[in-house]
Amino acid sequence: MEFFATCPKGFEQLLAAELTHLGMDQVRALAGQVSFAGDVADAERAVLWSRLASRVVAVLARRVPAHDSDALYEGLSAIPWEDHLRPTSTLEIDAHGTNQELRNTRFVALRTKDAVSDRLLARTGARPETDTRNPDLRVVVRLRNDAATVGIDLSGDALFKRGVTRPTRSLACAPLRADYAAALLAAGDWFRDARHGSQALMALYAGTGTIACEAAEQVCDRAPGLLRTRWGHEGWLGADRNAWQALLDEADNRAENGAGRLEGLSILVADPRPGTADACRQALRSAGLAVTPTIVETTPAACREALAQAGTALVTADLSWFKPDDYAQEASVTSLVSSASQAASQGSRLCSLGRAGLAASALGIEPAGSYAVITGSDAAAIDRFEGLPTAATPTITLKDGTTVPVLVGASDQFAARLAKVARLRAKWARREDVSCYRVYDADLPDYAVAIDLYQGTEATPGRWLVIAEYAAPKEIDPELAHRRLLDVLAIAPRVLGVAPADVSLKVRERARGGSQYADGGQHDARPTHVGRDHHRGSLRLAPGSHLVDEGGLTFEVDLRGRLDTGLFLDHRLVRSEVREMAKQTKGSKRFLNLFAYTGTATVYAADGSATHTTTVDMSAPYLEWARRNMARNGFTGEDHEFVQADVIAWVSEQRHTANRWDLIFCDPPTFSNSSRMRDASFDIQRDHAELLIGVSRLLTRNGTCLFSCNLRGFEPDVEKLGRAGVGIEDVTAGTIPEDFSRNARIHHCYLVRRIPPRVVAP
Repeated sequence: MEFFATCPKGFEQLLAAELTHLGMDQVRALAGQVSFAGDVADAERAVLWSRLASRVVAVLARRVPAHDSDALYEGLSAIPWEDHLRPTSTLEIDAHGTNQELRNTRFVALRTKDAVSDRLLARTGARPETDTRNPDLRVVVRLRNDAATVGIDLSGDALFKRGVTRPTRSLACAPLRADYAAALLAAGDWFRDARHGSQALMALYAGTGTIACEAAEQVCDRAPGLLRTRWGHEGWLGADRNAWQALLDEADNRAENGAGRLEGLSILVADPRPGTADACRQALRSAGLAVTPTIVETTPAACREALAQAGTALVTADLSWFKPDDYAQEASVTSLVSSASQAASQGSRLCSLGRAGLAASALGIEPAGSYAVITGSDAAAIDRFEGLPTAATPTITLKDGTTVPVLVGASDQFAARLAKVARLRAKWARREDVSCYRVYDADLPDYAVAIDLYQGTEATPGRWLVIAEYAAPKEIDPELAHRRLLDVLAIAPRVLGVAPADVSLKVRERARGGSQYADGGQHDARPTHVGRDHHRGSLRLAPGSHLVDEGGLTFEVDLRGRLDTGLFLDHRLVRSEVREMAKQTKGSKRFLNLFAYTGTATVYAADGSATHTTTVDMSAPYLEWARRNMARNGFTGEDHEFVQADVIAWVSEQRHTANRWDLIFCDPPTFSNSSRMRDASFDIQRDHAELLIGVSRLLTRNGTCLFSCNLRGFEPDVEKLGRAGVGIEDVTAGTIPEDFSRNARIHHCYLVRRIPPRVVAP
């Protein structure tokens, strides 16, 4: 008979080799399937033992006419279905493919069901029922051009469903499908190792333990389908039941005899993601595999020690979960893969599953073999590496003795510079009682990043890094810049004592009005929009958010879910000045915060005894964030109002009311073209004079506006402001914190007041 086994794209050659090993004849790899010949017992052996096939189908007819529905019906009606299923059986039709006349697979399935049912009704007087969940028999119809191939699915459920019920766990990573794990092992010749040589496996990013289970089953010679209880061929009249029972008995004996081999199996698991170690142990227990994995810390020293004890090993790296634009994770992945490679003994191999080129970049060598596959909807590859570079990738040693694999040898200069400035900055921060500050700001031109350290409160303790990359000049090789960035992401958390998982990366690009993040969110331009909407009035922290202290006050920061964090660190002294000015304000002590962002200046003003505050921003989520910041510091009630409005239009409207404020803080964006603005756009250099003239009209007689902007080349239009009776005084120098001293143009700050009219003597 003729059969074919289906498989994921890219598995064809691996599956063909497996079927050949299982004794099949005329094995031929096709697109998404492998055909073979044999008797029914051969196909049943493939169903029980194949780790790579998704389904095994017995071909009943080829080239069934299918140029239209009537031809398909007639061709299918000619098949003796009474020889294949009982009239009382339940049936499902699995249709694939379309052509010019048959454009819908559901219609193809319906016409197939009609042909089968009508044939059985005519021959036996009974019609089978349809069951799409647990049918007794599944008929497969595959259209190609004007012909169809028809067969019986011998598998039932897909073969990668091994029949093991594993504990459900809330992990950050999704389980790797069993056939993908088996393909990764097959590409690395694990079957040969398990039977004839080394029985050591290091699973990098082992996830929920699928790779460990597949590897252990091969060592103890247990059929992948042995724990399943239901098969597609059980409802097929053409099945060889005696042969099937013999196959099951043989598989039971082989598994029983091979159980002792697990004692010599060494499975090393290295995965920094939380919960994966326990998930791996539980997966092996649930599968009844008596092997305890060794959990290895994801450091070069730990990998070296573990692999030294294990000897020659196959190293697998499941990187299918990795997101291409997550550079922080890429640095962690690169470091771990490189560490394992350097630690592996001579003769070891490494196989990776994930984005093509990812593992090759970490290892610095090209794969010896590669299989193009699909993971989810993404193009990926299974890559096999031999002759692992035990010393090709450079490493640097930190002062505490920690060894860090790097991609660029000169990164040792960055590590030394970062360690030095971090030590000095930490002393300054302790002296000034500052918990969130900039550690490094492009001190070395080749490593053009800014690194900010955030330290949490008792409510949310911890240390986190926010690393912002400045876009490299066009003359810099982008690949070299990328490798330097990955080194920064590998080195910085180790130098600063932060877990790699607690590092966030932002990428800046030069754009109109200063720096902007690559995807268009404005950070340096003081954004007025936010992507995450928080629960109204709730003080509950969103995932990725933390509480930090500054100036004796508590603020919420979001270090992961946002392009900005909620707290501009360069404004630390500006906020302190707002508090001092609020204390010194006489009269009604009314405070106005324009372009308020998360309301941090409002909190400082309230702490400085401002009796009434008004916080204005166009973004509702920002205003809710500002509300939470105020509430966390005890400032609630009707005296603190929050206004969602286009600030430019709102200022113009307030000029015609009696509302006036003693102190105003105004920190507008460098540029904005929001559709919610009354005017088409706002440009700080072009429009600041009109804005400040309007703001000055909202001040009381002795009131003051503290105005800030971050356009590097900003120049106030003193002449135009003066003609309108507005005075402006540059106080920038006194508002640049020590940790931003390398970049004195990080922002500009001015005092804006109304100039009393001159009195001319008569």
